[in-house]
Amino acid sequence: MTNQSTINKLIEMRLTAMSDAFRNQLNDAKMADVPFEDRFGMIVDIEYTSRKNNRLKRLIKNASFDQSDARIMDIDYTSGRRLNKQLITRLATCEYIAEYRNIFITGATGCGKTYMACAFGMEACKQYFTTKYVRLPDLLIDLELARNDGTYKKVMSKYANPMLLIIDEWLLLKPSESEQKDIFELLHRRRKKSSTIFCSQYRTEGWYEQLGGDASPLADAILDRVVHDGYKINIESIDPSRDI
Repeated sequence: MTNQSTINKLIEMRLTAMSDAFRNQLNDAKMADVPFEDRFGMIVDIEYTSRKNNRLKRLIKNASFDQSDARIMDIDYTSGRRLNKQLITRLATCEYIAEYRNIFITGATGCGKTYMACAFGMEACKQYFTTKYVRLPDLLIDLELARNDGTYKKVMSKYANPMLLIIDEWLLLKPSESEQKDIFELLHRRRKKSSTIFCSQYRTEGWYEQLGGDASPLADAILDRVVHDGYKINIESIDPSRDI
């Protein structure tokens, strides 16, 4: 068997990184003195790393982050905001996903909720958890359109299945009765199977009223599926004179 034949077969099996590594070894005279086991190990390592990198790229692309440049290491703790660095560092390990727990990030417009949520999402992708970012208004429109064209189950699965779902602009507007049913169905499917990050201008204490309060039969049911054992991050100003 010729070396070119081996390379062609590797390419046919879609082991392109391995084929490139093998070709590079053939062209490197120094490799002649390296034991076969070591050379083979190098080739396998290159293919393995390439596949892991490609998988990470796909996860990040499919997540559709609003801020794909968000990074935990770049969070600013000195810009006049009161942040619990120890908690943020702990959550960056993604243990909460393995425990199926949620995160609630609250604060005023422009305080950095979306950036922080996307940074957590990036860490989840790095650990190869399927992740999805979506604004609640877009999610509800998506489900409404799907209901009309017969693809409701498929679209619902798109949001129910990821191990981490980031819902931005959570309860910014009060949802209608139909929208509340969609929210309930989504959160019911995700309960104790995955984790969700909620970004909201309202603290969790105000979510009940945003869901219709006593007038809504689903308000308690929705909150029952998300608020227990969740981690709270309220981004507020250190300066008490600022309106948060």
